[in-house]
Amino acid sequence: MVKIPSMQLTQAVALSFLVCTANAAFDPKRLNVLGPQGVNLWRLEKAKAAKVLKKPLSFIVQEAEGTQGARARAVTDFEAQWFEQPLDHFDKSSEYTFLQRYWVNDRHYVPGSGGPVIVLDGGETSGEDRLTYLDTGIVEILANATGGIGVVLEHRYYGASIPVANFSTDSLRWLDNEQAAADSANFMSSIKFKGIDEDLTAPKTPWIYYGGSYAGARAAHMKVLYPELTWGSIASSGSCYLLFIRSLLLITIRSQPAVTHAAISNWEYMEVIRHYADPTCSSHLEQSIKTIDHILDQPHFGILLKALFGLQDLQHDDDFVSLLSSPLGNWQSKVWGPFGSPAFDDFCTALNKPIGQLAAAATNLPYGDPSRMISVADGLSLDLSIFNYASYIKTCFGTYNDTQYQVTTLDQDWRLWQFQVCTQWGYFTTAPPDPDHPRIISRRLTLDYLSKICKQAYPPGKYFTVPKLPNITAVNDLGDFDLAADRLAFIDGEQDPWRPDTPHSQFYANDRPDTILRPFKLIPGAVHHWDEWGLADPKAEPPEIQQIHEEMVGFVNSWLEDFKVAKNM
Repeated sequence: MVKIPSMQLTQAVALSFLVCTANAAFDPKRLNVLGPQGVNLWRLEKAKAAKVLKKPLSFIVQEAEGTQGARARAVTDFEAQWFEQPLDHFDKSSEYTFLQRYWVNDRHYVPGSGGPVIVLDGGETSGEDRLTYLDTGIVEILANATGGIGVVLEHRYYGASIPVANFSTDSLRWLDNEQAAADSANFMSSIKFKGIDEDLTAPKTPWIYYGGSYAGARAAHMKVLYPELTWGSIASSGSCYLLFIRSLLLITIRSQPAVTHAAISNWEYMEVIRHYADPTCSSHLEQSIKTIDHILDQPHFGILLKALFGLQDLQHDDDFVSLLSSPLGNWQSKVWGPFGSPAFDDFCTALNKPIGQLAAAATNLPYGDPSRMISVADGLSLDLSIFNYASYIKTCFGTYNDTQYQVTTLDQDWRLWQFQVCTQWGYFTTAPPDPDHPRIISRRLTLDYLSKICKQAYPPGKYFTVPKLPNITAVNDLGDFDLAADRLAFIDGEQDPWRPDTPHSQFYANDRPDTILRPFKLIPGAVHHWDEWGLADPKAEPPEIQQIHEEMVGFVNSWLEDFKVAKNM
């Protein structure tokens, strides 16, 4: 065992240059992983970006290293256009409308050919973040292969498609799955494309609807809700169902795969990461969390542990362990080629680096070996991995002050996806329901802790009250794990932490055949909607990505041949 002087301990903790969000955009779905603590990290990321980029907070977009140039080119190449939508599609007495933003790629359209139109659902972010897919990604690939038009349609409330003056509880009541799907249906049946003197509306023209992650669920739902308008759909990494309260019931029922299943508790998200991460990293995480939970059971040592992480003033243990889970959300940012973030791999590397007088050879020894132990104080020695964990984590805040979550101005865009989580989608990333099950997050991450932000952030309004638990039935009634239809494709990644919430769920879904009419494809080694990305030179893509793109072009072209036959009948 090595005893490191307290000054050296302090210096090591200060070396937090490997911050937990390095090189990774703040994905709204990390709020599912972190709960209320995620909002604090959102604030830190916004402040950091504002300081570095010197831009107004509301216009900051952070991206994985290597994508900035492609996105800047895409934003320049495509003109933002606007489509008028009703604020409420289901209240005919309402006269309020808003402008929904969209972009068009007509590079490959042959006038008079009659389509198709490939529309990509923007999902839970600014539509500008999706323009790479319009330029070199899946929309460009399919439009080029079919002679069609490509469209990115921004989701209501996100980006610049904001229909309200603030993000209060009442103002957010039109942000739900049903209204968003109705937006798409209205757009598809009514749009007149600038510079194209043809009627390309659905159902006269075949529309192929694409979405990834949460938007992948919408792609699948469009085949259920609006089959007459949606000739074909591709649901990539789309959760199909909302998770039920498995952590409470101790039974298994089952986002950003097509997540067609909504769930209250989504402990399986971390289980996928635990299973597929580097074995050494996964083992160190598992053992570190077990040790940390044990230490927190002893208040005196718990204070010393928090001090090691620079969080001695953080009163609540659940706030502390929630912050520790922040690097794990970077797993879903792993993408092939130049599009991904190395943040998760950097975290794993940092966990096992030698420190001070500790010999480098100790990093090859098993967790808890005496040669890996560092004395922090009398009676408290910690494995190297926990010490490195402390060096990696950055300072955050407590989450028990309700007022910090009740600012409703339009720059508080974290409130959008969190509202959808609290009202319909769930996905609170709790610890496994079985206390003996291996885990890489603390058992203190309970449903009560992760969901308390729903009550804190969204007090009852005059016209709308957020339910005690999300109404996941509204999503799951559309098909859940068994959602299927002709010309509906499901494409998921083998190692995607959202896979348990899709028809490819390794825990809850039944296997099904992969056919041209109903494609059902699992990309080996892939994480989150890898098929959505593409390069200007397709030959430079990894073989598995080239293959899935070829297969997608193949079944879409087959669907379009079916449309011609049906139209001539």
